[in-house]
Parts: sequence; structure tokens; C-alpha cells
Amino acid sequence: MSSGRSANGREVQIPLQQVAPSLVAPLSSSLAITPPSHRSANPWIPCEQTAPAGFQPLHGGFRDHFVEKPEAKYCCEACRRVLCEPRQTECGHRFCQSCISDILSHPNPVCPADMEPLFKDKIFRDVCCHREIMALKVYCRSKANGCQEQMSLQQIPDHLNVCPFFEVPCPLGKCKERVMRKEIPEHLAWKCKHRESTCEFCGTKMPLTDLPLTSHQHDCPKAQVSCLFHRYGCTFKGLNQDMRQHDSTFVAEHLRMMVKGNCLLENKVENVKEELMERCKVLPALSSRLSELENQNEELREKNRQTEQKLANMQKLMSSHSEKLLELELELRSLRVLREEVETLRGTVENVRTRLTALEQGGRSGSGSSHTLASLETQLSRHDDMLSVHEIRLADMDLRFQVLETASYNGTLIWKIRDYKRRKQEAVAGKTLSLYSQPFYTGYFGYKMCARVYLNGDGMGKGTHLSLFFVVMKGEYDALLPWPFKQKVTLMLMDQGPSRKHLGDAFKPDPHSSSFRRPTAEMNIASGCPLFVAQSVLETGSYIKDDTIFIKVTVDTSDLPDP
Repeated sequence: MSSGRSANGREVQIPLQQVAPSLVAPLSSSLAITPPSHRSANPWIPCEQTAPAGFQPLHGGFRDHFVEKPEAKYCCEACRRVLCEPRQTECGHRFCQSCISDILSHPNPVCPADMEPLFKDKIFRDVCCHREIMALKVYCRSKANGCQEQMSLQQIPDHLNVCPFFEVPCPLGKCKERVMRKEIPEHLAWKCKHRESTCEFCGTKMPLTDLPLTSHQHDCPKAQVSCLFHRYGCTFKGLNQDMRQHDSTFVAEHLRMMVKGNCLLENKVENVKEELMERCKVLPALSSRLSELENQNEELREKNRQTEQKLANMQKLMSSHSEKLLELELELRSLRVLREEVETLRGTVENVRTRLTALEQGGRSGSGSSHTLASLETQLSRHDDMLSVHEIRLADMDLRFQVLETASYNGTLIWKIRDYKRRKQEAVAGKTLSLYSQPFYTGYFGYKMCARVYLNGDGMGKGTHLSLFFVVMKGEYDALLPWPFKQKVTLMLMDQGPSRKHLGDAFKPDPHSSSFRRPTAEMNIASGCPLFVAQSVLETGSYIKDDTIFIKVTVDTSDLPDP
């Protein structure tokens, strides 16, 4: 009995007729699968129906590859495979013999399909179902090895006895390898470690593993060998049986060859020692130079990393500014066209006024031109209105151009506030309580924001502090951005002196505050620091120069996802 695995990886038991390890025995007798002669001791299986060992799985149902998917009635209620030796219960469900045996081995067994109690004496063998299953078409179990045959399940044992793709044990008893039946001749001729080998000199036959050929050739009297002293210069070659006589005859010559070889070897050793000593002298210098090169290499790597980082930042900045420059160029073109229209309109108005003056002077001498004069006055009035409209549009375009020109798209705002004293007095007088900065953005498609400052303070800081706030504005791409706004905000008053002792404060937005939800109006309620900096500190330090202060607002964009 030989245990192995079929081509599809399933374990099978294959009975093999034992043969002597000889090449003359016919291969067919050693590769056949023969049914066993013993009878089953299981009382549920009639002796005349016992299947060949190895044909059936060790446990559960058949794992063969069926040509068509088997019907549900042919599947075991326990293992869900095709029934092997089907047994039917009193409640009408079918199980494999091994599966029902497992179930019955438990105390108070029940049917897993309907939980009905099971009794061993009320379970019977389903002969009809067994016959139908054995007639189902399957692929050969060696399909993975290349066999394309289809047959009934019952024909599997007969087919495997002749299938050229079925894996069988090597017929040489000591060899434990399994090969396809069609490859047995090649295996025995070239690959098997236990095949017979023949000495090319004396013709002796032996298994490779029992007597290695190289060892036999060393002792074979007919083998052609070279003198053991050939490395020292002896050129004798002859049969193994003549080598002893040669060794005894040429002992002195062999010794002279060895002495000469040893002298040459000693000279070479001395030369190698001298060369090694010379090289050892330069090793410390080389080691020091290597350390210097490694340090330089590390510095260059760090500089390269910093350069790559700067380059990436520059590329990112250039990418965001390219869109800004394009929009500025379009706005500038529109502004130029509008200015040309205004200049043309102004020239037209001047011409009309000149003609009107001339007509007024001519009107004093006659009344016939009164109608023309009225028409010109109407035309002049219309041109004045058009000129006013264009001037308003021009002013609006100038304002938009200034906003675009100073807008930032990297999350950083530098706000320059001129005329600090005048604006501070206006805030104290209640004329202009607060100022808004130009908008800035976290990216070209990012959040729109601005800053708001109370030069005379607000709330708790009124009259004593400068109050600074952050404002989230309604932007064009809000629908693509995550809300509420969660980015860290840093507020800073810039020191214009050499010490650069900037004053700053930072905060993380409260996600529950309405100030950081998606804006529904033009801008949300401002959020920030009412007591940002005391006016006494602001006005006595180097934070004001040339009546100007600088405020910086930074929004962290490192973890901001792309829209």
C-alpha cells in the first residue's frame, strides 16, 4: 500500500504490487492499482460492495472535479461534498458514511439539517443514490498534470491504472520519489538516485547510492589516472594497477619536485608578506580619507535633500501663482480696454463741450440754433452719465486688481497698515472701529480668509489693547472643502527692529463654533484675541516704524487635503 497525493493535491491510498528493484521487471505490473482482497469489517457495507482502498477519500465526500455541478441531493448535509458511501436517516437526509459515524459518536446525536434525533439502527445505506453518484462524469484526478480524459466516477480506479499522467512511486524500492507514469523510463534512465551505473573501465555495475562511481574509479585497476605528484611537475599517466610501481621507482624524483615546489612557494609567501606590509602602512591614511569622504557625502546628501525640498516648495508656489498671474493678466487687459474707452469718451465730451461753447456764442446773434443747442446739451448730459459709469467701473476694476495683486495663496497673510496714528484716532473717535485686510487663501482652490483688527481694542481690550481676529469668508470653492474649518491659525505682530521679537498667539478652531462653519453670508463672525497686545507695548517698542505696522496671519496647510 502506498500513500501519496493525486495531481489535484488530494491524499489517496494506492495499492501497489511489490516488485524487486530490477530494471528487467515489467513496469506495468509495478504501476497498477489493484483492489484489496480483504473484506470490510463495517456491518453497514456489504462485502461485495467494498470499494478499492485509495479510490475513496479518507474522510468526508468525494473531492473530484465533476464535469457538471452535482445536484444538491447528491451532497452530504455535513461536509457539503458529493456523498461517499451515502447513508440516509429516518428524517430523509443523506450523509457520507464517515460523516454520519462522526455524528453518531457524540452523545444524543441529532440531524444537523433539522435537529431531529438520530438512531443507529434506523440509518440505512442508500444504494440507489450510490449508483447514481458513481455514474456522474468527472475529470481525471491527474488533470493538473495534463490528462484531459472524462469518465464516470466508478471508472476512476481502472483509468488510474493506465493513466500516463498519474503519479506513481518509482519501481526501485529504495527510491521514494513519485513521478508521472509516462516519465518512469526517463526517471529510471537518468534521474533516479538508485539507478545502476557501470564503470567505464572494468564494466562493474552498481547502484549510484550504494557505491559512488568516483570512489570505485579510485580503486579500479583498469582506470586511467595521473600521478599524485602531477602538481609538482610529474607527467606520468597510466593504469591504476601500474601506479604503485611508479610511486616506488620515482620516490627520490618526487621528493626533489616537492622541495623545488616548496622553495617556490616560500618565495611567493615572502613576496606576499612584503606586499601586505606595504599596504598596511597606507591603511590608516586610507581609513582617515574614507571617513572624510563619508562625512562629505553625508553633508552633500543633506544639502541635496534641502535643495530638493526648496525646489518642491518653489514648484508648488509657482504652480499656485501661475493661475494668479493668468487672472491678473486678464484683469489687466480688461482694465486697459476700459481705460481706452474712458479716454475716448473724455475726448468726445470735450469735443461736444467745444461745439456747445461755439453754439452758445453763435446763439447770441441768432435764435435759429436754439434747437441744435438743446440737442447738444442732451448729448453732453448723456456722455457725462456714461463717463460717470465708466469711471465707477474703472475704480472697481482698480480695486479688484489691487486685491488680486496682493492676494496670497499659500495660507500666509502679510498685512501692511499705513497711517497708524490717523487710523488709531479714527478708532478712538468711533469713526472707523475696525479694519479688514485683503483676502488670502490656503490654495488657489482653498479656503478664503481675512484678518480684522481693532486698533483701539474691542470688548475686554477696548481702550487698552489692540484686538486681532481671524475671519473665514465665503469662497468660490467652499463646496469642495471639508467643513468645519479645522486648520491651526497663528496671529503675529511683526517687530520691525533688529531683534525681531515678534508677538504672536495661536489657536485651533472650535469645530462647534459658528465662526468656522461653512459661510452662508459674505463672512463668518470673527474669532481671535481681544487682548492681543497692549497699546503701551505696541507704541513703545519697535513695532511701529514710519507710522506703519505689519500683521502676519499663518494658516497651517500641511494636513489640508486637495479639493
